[in-house]
Amino acid sequence: MEYVYCIIDGKKIESDKDRTILEVAQENGIQIPTLCHSDVLAPTGACRLCLVEVTGARTLMPSCATRIGDLPGERIVQTHSDKVRQARRIVLELLWSAHPNDCTLCEKSGACDLQKYSYEYNVDIEKYRSRDPYDFAPDYNNPYYVRDYNKCILCGRCIRACAELQGNYVLDFARRGFSTMVSTPMGAELMDANCVFCGNCVALCPTGALVEKERLGRGREWEFQKTHTTCPYCGCGCTFELCTKDNEIIKVDSSDARKNIVNRTALCVKGRFGLGFVNSADRLNHPLVRRVPKGEATGTLQDYERAPWNEVLDLVANRLLEIKAACGPDAIGGFSSARATNEENYLFQKMMRAAVGTNNVDHCARLCHASTVAGLAKAFGSGAMTNSIDEIIDSDCILVTGSNTTETHPIVSLEIKKAVSRGARLIVIEPRNIELCDIAEINLHQRPGTDVAWLNGMMHVIIEEGLEDREFMEERCENFDAVREAVKGYTPERVERITGIPADDLRRAARIYATAERATILYAMGITQHTSGTDNVLSVANLAMLCGQIGRRSTGVNPLRGQNNVQGACDMGALPNVYPGYQRVDDFSVQAKFEQAWGVKLDNKIGMTVTRMMEVAQGGTLKALYIMGENPMVTDPDISHVEKALRNLDFLVVQDIFPTETALLADVILPGVSFAEKTGTFTNTERRVQMVRQAIEPLGERRQDFQIICEVSRRLGYKMSYSDQAAVMKEIAKLTPSYGGISHKRLETEGGLQWPCTDSRHPGTAFLHSGGFVRGRGLFSPCEYRDPAELPDEAFPITLTTGRVLEHYHSGSMTRRSAPLNEHVPTAWVEISPDLAKNLGVKEGERVAVTSRRGRIETVARVTNKVNGDVIFIPFHFAEAAANRLTNPALDPVAQIPEYKVCAVRIDRV
Repeated sequence: MEYVYCIIDGKKIESDKDRTILEVAQENGIQIPTLCHSDVLAPTGACRLCLVEVTGARTLMPSCATRIGDLPGERIVQTHSDKVRQARRIVLELLWSAHPNDCTLCEKSGACDLQKYSYEYNVDIEKYRSRDPYDFAPDYNNPYYVRDYNKCILCGRCIRACAELQGNYVLDFARRGFSTMVSTPMGAELMDANCVFCGNCVALCPTGALVEKERLGRGREWEFQKTHTTCPYCGCGCTFELCTKDNEIIKVDSSDARKNIVNRTALCVKGRFGLGFVNSADRLNHPLVRRVPKGEATGTLQDYERAPWNEVLDLVANRLLEIKAACGPDAIGGFSSARATNEENYLFQKMMRAAVGTNNVDHCARLCHASTVAGLAKAFGSGAMTNSIDEIIDSDCILVTGSNTTETHPIVSLEIKKAVSRGARLIVIEPRNIELCDIAEINLHQRPGTDVAWLNGMMHVIIEEGLEDREFMEERCENFDAVREAVKGYTPERVERITGIPADDLRRAARIYATAERATILYAMGITQHTSGTDNVLSVANLAMLCGQIGRRSTGVNPLRGQNNVQGACDMGALPNVYPGYQRVDDFSVQAKFEQAWGVKLDNKIGMTVTRMMEVAQGGTLKALYIMGENPMVTDPDISHVEKALRNLDFLVVQDIFPTETALLADVILPGVSFAEKTGTFTNTERRVQMVRQAIEPLGERRQDFQIICEVSRRLGYKMSYSDQAAVMKEIAKLTPSYGGISHKRLETEGGLQWPCTDSRHPGTAFLHSGGFVRGRGLFSPCEYRDPAELPDEAFPITLTTGRVLEHYHSGSMTRRSAPLNEHVPTAWVEISPDLAKNLGVKEGERVAVTSRRGRIETVARVTNKVNGDVIFIPFHFAEAAANRLTNPALDPVAQIPEYKVCAVRIDRV
């Protein structure tokens, strides 16, 4: 980095010679107007509004595209000379020559850059108006936003946002001269043009040409109150401004990239357009008690009556105390929530342990990444993502497996796309043809459930060809010889017979990964949700250690966590075997530590998992269950079994924001609040703790979830009292070493901190294991391939795999109550390959029945090349066609995670 001096508006400034005039000016508080420029896009110098006068230059120069080091002479710049101001005035007046003069009615009034600069430069908007304004018909033909090209100034921001941020290239300039406009290929509707409706174009549009549909007529820009907060959807941890008015969310604004550490400006369709659920008419507003006998219940809100909070809380506590007295504390269980804050999860597990007296507390991580926690903790000593999202772009090789990243973790996928555009070699190993396959150098499709085989096969090739990092293993790992012996039998030819992956392609993939300077592995639930899930994760860890691809920037083993705070819920001890910070409940010294801190005797017996509690509930041993923010009647495997278990309980409490399918089986329903009505923290997939800030007031009798938990605990005989969630975080920091330096006060000023962050001066940790593994030496664990629990046979000849789609999330309770998302994707479907469809006689759009040994659903067939052979795919978000009526509850023996990704089914035409 070479520094030079320049003089801008008389101010002498030292700067990196590769910085632009605009960047240097902004960094020094000198404002230069722009229309086409954005900090998150490459400069083009198209609008000419940022022109500046440079001594010695023949013409005015575009400040956004001119480097300081390229300036002549003494590098003297004037940003607001008379010559510059006149040039800018002309640019603006020419833009008005065909722009409608409707600022008083425009939705963007008050936030329009053209309006702002026209006022600032005292522009004559009629000076060059020699013809009528454009007469394009506004385009309303999508659920998300309006395109009004009459207001377009052809700055190109939307085109570049689609290309540079999203990597989709849906937009470009079309036509010529006065008829020039932004268009899709062949003028297709956005719904047919590969648009994913991320809305990044909307965020960057400087005028009213692109406007969110849901904000139309609901307020002017200056009326909105803005609250910076964290997205409630996937584990990426995107942040944005909630724009509210009259206690309602009007829109989302992510245009100020400086505030958003993870995503900068980018969001996905859910984060930008999927928050309507917060103000849904379906929200629970009052505590409800079921007044009809279970046998007469209709499964609707008609079974319930409103009751005062004190009465309901007394009822909950009294029933739990009765059951505890009669059957013991272990007859009670609790499901905490990956959608709740860290503080709420901490209090929930504390209530279960200190007030109820049991370690029977778990949450949905059991169903998604329990095998990650078990496997990586065994291999490395820590069960979390080892590296950071912003490191992906500098990786030389990226191995993606078991992750449809563009749909389930869209912002992570943008970093993958950027890395590939810069030369990274992408390997995708995935049963389906996902979007990333289109840009992958190597694209392999394994049979579902055969991951240990291909991972062992890659390691076999690497060892046979001497590509392993022997120095790294000798210095930092142990038990390599056992793995070397285990993978000897996994020749590429044998692996091909097991997995269907061509032997030579496996060899190529192994060589690319092993020879990369910086290689990273990204995986999700396609690896974890198997009866061999823990072995899959251990095998991934083996591969990374074998090649020394861990403990450095842009390397590592990186599980992508599925929900907004599933990492935090695990960190907070919402698991049956650990207290906060993964401190084991069966460690007597840890038990003593928490007994002293909480002032109560604690149990050192490991509690029951989610899956075990359902099994025991059906058997009658578990008598009561308290579920906070989870909907197992859609998300758990073998839903018929789940329903029997929940109906068999003596007492079921559900604390939620909606009357979900699970809530409508409860004896008591407690109305909590959404992310927009509370202040706390979420921890994203890269271990980054960020603030969630209250933007609106709760309506009706909704209560803060942390207050509900404290009230129940107090009535159970254990007092918990906190003024706010900041006070809870102080207690967390005292008891949880990895969170020791984290506080709300610090997060407010620093934006986000990645654990481990051990004290108030610790900067946080971008990547783990740089100086050694948490457990000391990395542990190699030999794993042998074993078949999935259920294979296709004559009666059920097809393999079903399940997962998420871009527009929906988890049980659908939030996204299906957000109008644009539900309008776009209103119903379920089953993906069937063309060959299988032909064999079955099934046509596109035809209604079919899908049946497994556990249940049957009806849905619509989509004949597509996204799936291969006799493998089909069904998204699990839709209760009326719930994929989890079919899935197999068989468990991984270590992590107790169900095998969602493989089960045998048949398809019949309806």
